[in-house]
Amino acid sequence: MGKRKRIAADARKEANKSLYFAKLNNVPTSPRKMRLVADMIRGLDAFRALSILKFSNKEASGRMEKLLLSAINNWEQKNEKKAENGELYVSAVFVDSARMLKRLRPAPQGRGHRIRKRSNHVTIFVDTKVKNEQVTETQN
Repeated sequence: MGKRKRIAADARKEANKSLYFAKLNNVPTSPRKMRLVADMIRGLDAFRALSILKFSNKEASGRMEKLLLSAINNWEQKNEKKAENGELYVSAVFVDSARMLKRLRPAPQGRGHRIRKRSNHVTIFVDTKVKNEQVTETQN
């Protein structure tokens, strides 16, 4: 790795130390279905989002709930204190498409139709509300 790339990589690592996130790769659900679940919790209080995911009847909500718990635990470990109700919120959720398995399904008259089995990568960021309020007060 060249010096320029190493400097950029080190800067990215330092920036990630102040962020609290969890990432789940290669989830065997289509990105479109996972984005529906991600849109339900984006911007909500973390514990309210957990309850929404727990009682949602979508299959993707179970994986998203587990990932949100992981992000909350990552925040607790980096800050060395327990998350209180109303302190954390889901600041961002990204759902990116991952590899696609291509399969063939038999079709009439000797043809074959391609079946695309999609998967995705999910990233959840959590943050504190107090920190963002202090930043806006100093700007005014």
